[in-house]
Amino acid sequence: MATNKKPHLKIAAFRRFLSIVVITLLGVLLLIFLLGTNSTSIFNSGPSDEIDEDSYSYSHSRGKIDLPKQNKLSIQLEKRNQLPPRNVDLYPSLAKDHITIVLYVHNRPQYLRVAVESLSQVVGISETLLIVSHDGNFEEMNKIVEKIKFCQVKQIFAPYSPHIFHKSFPGVSTNDCKDKDDAAKKHCKGSPDQYGNHRSPKIVSLKHHWWWMMNTVWDGLKETQGHSGHVLFIEEDHFIFPNAYRNLQILTELKPHKCPDCYAANLAPLDVNSRGEGWDILVAEKMGNVGYSFNRTVWRKIHKKAREFCFFDDYNWDITMWATVYPSFGGSVYTLRGPRTSAVHFGKCGLHQGQGENNACIDNGVVKLDVQEIDKVANIKSEWEVHVHKLQSGYKAGFKGWGGWGDERDRQLCLNFARMYHAIDTASTF
Repeated sequence: MATNKKPHLKIAAFRRFLSIVVITLLGVLLLIFLLGTNSTSIFNSGPSDEIDEDSYSYSHSRGKIDLPKQNKLSIQLEKRNQLPPRNVDLYPSLAKDHITIVLYVHNRPQYLRVAVESLSQVVGISETLLIVSHDGNFEEMNKIVEKIKFCQVKQIFAPYSPHIFHKSFPGVSTNDCKDKDDAAKKHCKGSPDQYGNHRSPKIVSLKHHWWWMMNTVWDGLKETQGHSGHVLFIEEDHFIFPNAYRNLQILTELKPHKCPDCYAANLAPLDVNSRGEGWDILVAEKMGNVGYSFNRTVWRKIHKKAREFCFFDDYNWDITMWATVYPSFGGSVYTLRGPRTSAVHFGKCGLHQGQGENNACIDNGVVKLDVQEIDKVANIKSEWEVHVHKLQSGYKAGFKGWGGWGDERDRQLCLNFARMYHAIDTASTF
């Protein structure tokens, strides 16, 4: 028996050694494969004007682009953006054909309360996800959003908002040029706009927030990465009628058949003072900025025009779109809507006015809107024909812009927002 023991021990030892060698080789091969995959995704970029769905990564690629150095609050807010939606226990699943709603806000709590209350009365609101995008971090605004219980709700905060950088770009730096300073004489930092004015962080935040939000909603959130339908965008001073969601569902379903050339569906007319024509007919017109919605295909077209968007000297996102992005599509950019508004712009003050409880930008602190019975149920008919408003006033190609967007740092940050969720190296894309 003793003479047979040593060969068995040798065989067992050899088997253990062989197992270790095999496991090591497999580990080396896996590492080589991963390194090869990363190398391909970073350096082998496609044509500069062709970025398809496969070239996007829904993880932040901050290491590949030159975003501003973050402060403590910026990092905290970015981490908070990764939190899952609230109220999932109350609404565990979203409707298969849901339209995600994005509400973007700054710091007008008296407005936000009205907008949120109107959303709470919308038929079908519990079926969808509400994303609230914040420009800045304001306690009163947070409290209002945190009390929402009528649907799933997710908060995201622009981590590079000028409102959270108090000593450095994109906020105010001590060496920044101001007003019409001569940079050479004053030895200050910044490039002026076409009218000789230097940047105002409060003003440029309007365009920065919208563009960061768009890129993040479409390409940076796991909650929306698989969403192929429309996304509705509204602001804190928009009153949404009870029938808005159901009407929008009808419009998005009719759009491919009734108006195949329409890019979007709108809840309100282009003219914010109009309540609609009241006809028994659908309307195709220039895209408005109240209650507008579009799908990922349209977002891809917009995203490819990042350079046009980021280099147009106007601090307004909507005027930038009207004057340079939409005209670059090569044809009329129409939206489809009903003949009666389902959303109203009620604000009397600009985005950065009326902040705080003591500055009432609402008559007597309340909003009085005439919501009739017809506004409480879907009132769009599939058999209606489409009337096209071909000649409309407003900003068009050739408009130079109102300025406020001449600083090269703002333009570069804007471009970097367009690149931040790409897995490929996009330095030459725009």
